[in-house]
This record gives sequence, C-alpha cells and structure tokens, in this order.
Amino acid sequence: MAQRTELKVLGACPLDCPDGCSWVVTVKDGAAVGLRGNPDHPYTRGALCTKVNRWLEHAAQPDRILHPMRRVGRKGEGRFERISWDEALDEIATRLGRVVAEHGGEAIWPYWGTGTLGYLQGLEGQAGRRFFNVLGASEHDANICSAAGGAGLTYTVGSAGGMDPEDLAHSRLILLWGTNPLTSGHHVWKFVQAARRAGAHLVAIDPVATRTAKQADEHLAPLPGTDAALALGLLNVVVGLGAQDEEYLARHTLGWAELKERIEGFPPEKAAEITGVPAERIVALGERIARTRPTAIRATQGLQRHAGGGAALRLLACVPGVTGDWGRRGGGLTYSTSAHMKLDRAALACDDLRPGPVRTLSMSRLGEGLLEADPPVQALFVIAANPVTSTPHQNKIRAGLAREDLFTVVLEQFPTDTTDYADIVLPATMQHEHADLNDGYGHLYLAWNEPAVAPPGECLPTTETFRRLARRMGLTEPSLQDSDEELAGQALSSGHPWLEGITLERLRKEGFVRLAVPDPFLPYADGFPTPSGRLEFRSERAARDGHDPLAGYTPPAEVADPERARAYPLALISAASHHFLNTVFGSNDELRRRSGGPALRMHPGDAAARGLADGQRVRIGNDRGAFEAVLQVTEDVRPGVAATTKGHWAKFAGGAGVNAVVDERDTDLGGGPVFHDVRVEVTAIPGT
Repeated sequence: MAQRTELKVLGACPLDCPDGCSWVVTVKDGAAVGLRGNPDHPYTRGALCTKVNRWLEHAAQPDRILHPMRRVGRKGEGRFERISWDEALDEIATRLGRVVAEHGGEAIWPYWGTGTLGYLQGLEGQAGRRFFNVLGASEHDANICSAAGGAGLTYTVGSAGGMDPEDLAHSRLILLWGTNPLTSGHHVWKFVQAARRAGAHLVAIDPVATRTAKQADEHLAPLPGTDAALALGLLNVVVGLGAQDEEYLARHTLGWAELKERIEGFPPEKAAEITGVPAERIVALGERIARTRPTAIRATQGLQRHAGGGAALRLLACVPGVTGDWGRRGGGLTYSTSAHMKLDRAALACDDLRPGPVRTLSMSRLGEGLLEADPPVQALFVIAANPVTSTPHQNKIRAGLAREDLFTVVLEQFPTDTTDYADIVLPATMQHEHADLNDGYGHLYLAWNEPAVAPPGECLPTTETFRRLARRMGLTEPSLQDSDEELAGQALSSGHPWLEGITLERLRKEGFVRLAVPDPFLPYADGFPTPSGRLEFRSERAARDGHDPLAGYTPPAEVADPERARAYPLALISAASHHFLNTVFGSNDELRRRSGGPALRMHPGDAAARGLADGQRVRIGNDRGAFEAVLQVTEDVRPGVAATTKGHWAKFAGGAGVNAVVDERDTDLGGGPVFHDVRVEVTAIPGT
C-alpha cells in the first residue's frame, strides 16, 4: 500500500472576531483532516474557539452550496435550479450591463459583510471593489461593526487604535467594559489571567452577568447605553480625591479645565440615577481607579451600538488621559487594533477607476436603501453577508429584497435567509480553500492564509469570480485581472514603517509576522495623531462636524425615552452567541443543538410581573416586528433588561429573528447601527 502523504498548511481564521487566530490545517492525500490553533503564534498559542474547532466539519456539511444556481420560485422561497458558471456569468453580465445603460452605475450596490474579513477575499479589501468602481457603482459604507466607537475614539486620541492588548498582562486594574471575551475573542483572557496572577483586580461592566462577568472580581450592571454616565461618575470620584495626573494633563491633553468642570457636575448620585448602579459601588470603583496604576480598559463593539455609542467611547478614552495611564505600559484603552494595520487599502480599492463621484449607501440601513433610495437600487451584490438575519429592521429588508425589479446576486457558502431572495447564487470558497491576507483587530499580527485543499464542487474564490465576471463583461482595465499574490503585494507596499520587513514571501514562509512596532508598544507615548498632537478632551474637529466639542454623555434614544418605555418596558440586549459568530455556523446542526435555539433571559421580578414562567415560549415584540424564544428566568439579567443572542437564522427560529425589533437608526457618531438601543414587551404565546 502506498504511504499517505501528510502536510501542515499555515493559515488564519477569517471571521469577525478580534483574535484573528493563526491555524494549522493537516492535509492527507489532498483532503483536510485536521485543524488546530497554531502553537507558535504568541496570541493564538495553539487554541481555537468552540465554533471554529468545527470548521472542517462545517465546510463538509451537506447543505454546502457547490454550484451556481438560478431562482425558480418566488423571492424568499429559496427554490433554485443548478446552472453552469457560463450561464451564471452571462446572465449577470447582461443584467448589469442593462442596469448601467438604463439607470447608471450608481443603481448597483455591492454589499460586503463581515462573513470574512480578509484583505483579498473579504471586507478589509472589499473583494471585487475595483470591478464595481469601473462600473461606477454606489459606495458601500461598511458601518455595521465599529463605526460609532471608531469615530468617538478618533475625536479623543486621533485613532481607533489603542494599547497593545497583550499589555493587559501588565495592568493592575482591568475594566472589561461591555465585552465578554470568554464567549467572543477568548485569547485576550490569557493576558487578563497573567495580570491577575500578578495581583490585578478585574472588573466587568455589563448589563448582563455573562460568562466573563461571573469570573471577574467585581461586576457592575448599568442600564444599556448609560456607560458614559457611569464613566463621568467614576471620574468625579477620581477628581474629588485629587488623583488626576496633573503633569500628564498639562503636557499631553487639550481642554482639561472644561472637562473637569463637566466631571464635577456629575457626582456618583447623578450617575447612579441614570445607570441604575448604586452610588456606593460607583464610589468604590472610582476610588480603586484613583489609586491603581496602571489601569486598562478593554471595550469592544457591543458597547457602542446605541444612540450615544460614539460619545461613550470618546469619553472612555478620556479616563486614561485623566489618570495618565496612556503613558504607562499596561494602561490605556484597547478597542480595535485595525487602525494600526497600515496596509494600502487605497491600492486595493483603486477608487480612481470610477468614472465620477458616486453616492454612499449605508450597510446598516439596507431596507431603507432598497425601498427609498433615489435613484432606486436596481442590482444588489451580497458578498459574505447575511443581512436578512444580521441587519436592523428585518421586515423592511425582506420587503426590499422581495422587489421583483431588483436583481440580486449572492456569493455564499450555505443557503442562508438572504440567499432565499437571490436571483443568482454563486458558490464561494471557504478559508482553507483559498489564499488570503488577514489580520486580527485584537492583536498586532498579520497572517498569510495558504490554500490547503482544492475547492469542492465548482466553488471559486471571490477574487476569481470577479476576474471572470470582468472578462465576461468585456472590461479591459488591466488591474481587474491582478492575481491574489499581486493584490497581497500591493496591500503590503504602503511604505509605512510598521510594515517594514513584512513581505508576502516572508509571510508565506513564517505564516504570521508581528507589526514592526516598538516593544513595548505605547502608541501615543510621543503624542497623539490629533490636530493638536494631544489627547483632546475638547475637539474642534467634533465641533466643526456638528457635535459637542467636549467629551460627555449622550443618552440612548429608545432606551431613555419615557413614552417608549411605557409601551415597551424592557430594554433588549442581543449579544454574541457562544455557538455562532454573527450568523456564521447558523446552519451547523451540532452548534444549533448546543445553542438550544433562541432564548430570552429575564429577571425574576420582570417575569413575575407578566405572569411568565421559566421554560415558557414567549413573544418579544414592538411596533417594528416580533420574534419568539424560550424564556429563561434568571438573576443574571438586571431588572428592566431582557437579553438574547444574535445569529439564529430566521428559517430555523419560527420565521423571524431578533433584528425584527431593531430600528434603522444611526448612532450619534459614525452612522453605526443601534442594535442595543431597543425597547420591547414580552408576552406569553398561547398554548405554550
């Protein structure tokens, strides 16, 4: 018998998670037979999450889309016939050509999602953007993830990038603010634990007693959207004790006198009234912050998904400015490291290929864009996205996608709630089947993902799909045919010193490389990338943009609305699932079984007031829509709040998901979505 050959192929997880894990695929005789975290990667250290551990099994599921398909039923039914690639490309080329000729290129909307974050195949590089630029398509504002927080941080410190997450190991007080890393992004936990072994105190700030909060030394549960009010109350204690770092404030900040006046007008009692956190708890934590150096804040995306989300991150970045912790290793704030990844996105996009200026359409307002945009959207390309499940106002999106005059193409791996509305479905490769350049927005490493196996069926990398479509449409722009390796080389050629020595050849050889930043990396040790070069408590740029020039508290819109609260008394949180990543893995039989289906957690007092019992099926709704779940009565949720998880596909959850109740509204800064600024009422479903 011939000996079987075995290869170890280095790659990286592409999913929407800060960890961006380095992985190793074991290949025997051309088949992927094993997957594990890369033990040599300083951040991954050999581990993957409970979701990605099932990646290869997921890729081999029987519902994998392997061939191009054309719709044969009504939109939304999900009935298709198999067609050839030639037929698919011909139909797409003909329809796009007609749209451009009759309505102009802006009638095309390329809709990229967070299903894969790669610079070649995914969102970071917006795969196919050059193709759409040549056609003059509308600009896609990919605002759904971190836009509000990024805008707020940029006003304060000049960038959404912050401290090196690995330096949490050097912190003496860690505030995990609105983040649950034991479910979402667990690799940071090892650095938190290293700090705790050295004596650090860990505080979780979250409306829900999450897996992470239960492991913390202390848990504060503010009402959703009131985090900036809590921060002002804490700073009031710090300033009251005279614990601000006056030398740091004088040398490195702008607008301290004004912010100090605002802080002094926000005593713990006022913060307690707004947040629901007892004043004595605010005082105790404020005193701890005042005496503990360095203090670090870990805040992630859930925190900023409300009407005051940008202001919240803007103010949180001020806290280490007041205490001087931005200048200390183990101090500061970490939100996303994406801004430190100085790749040449402009070279990938080639926006100069556009025939002229184009409009911008908001990712988080898809329903509005499809139903109200003028001129109307006539062609929609959905790439690595499942907006029917993952985007606000589910019913409005369905109405838009159901338009018979809308031509919809979906590039996908599985038959999602969104593919059910497609006219053409194109089979897309998964990460171990194509090449990609990846980073992680929770660390400082770049990675090359080498394809480990040949794609199944007729699946194609997204880059190759657009190369073929460009040829079919007769587009002669040479850059539309650049290879994956050429694209990667262009992205790495920004000339920024933090990419010095990082080449495609090196990445292919080593698998991953840390950015060429100092060690330790204190990004603002020599000043801030703001107009003044200082941390800006007061921002003239914010004032010019029509915002409060001074950092402060902006309340949530719906959660803080008394009239809305009378009709819908419960504030709803829809956090990350332990078993899905956004909607990825939503069709995986085993992970669906582990998730147990949609559940709603509610405080015993709130359940008793409604005559509801644990295990009962309930309807969660408002005037936008409703979804169903099984009730879990628990003190893990504070009174006045109901909590569920996102990611459940509507087709497996009674026909609707949590985003049926979420509005298409913008955050205060950045135009992000308001997933956690929602009010609902919960009622029993008769007969359950």
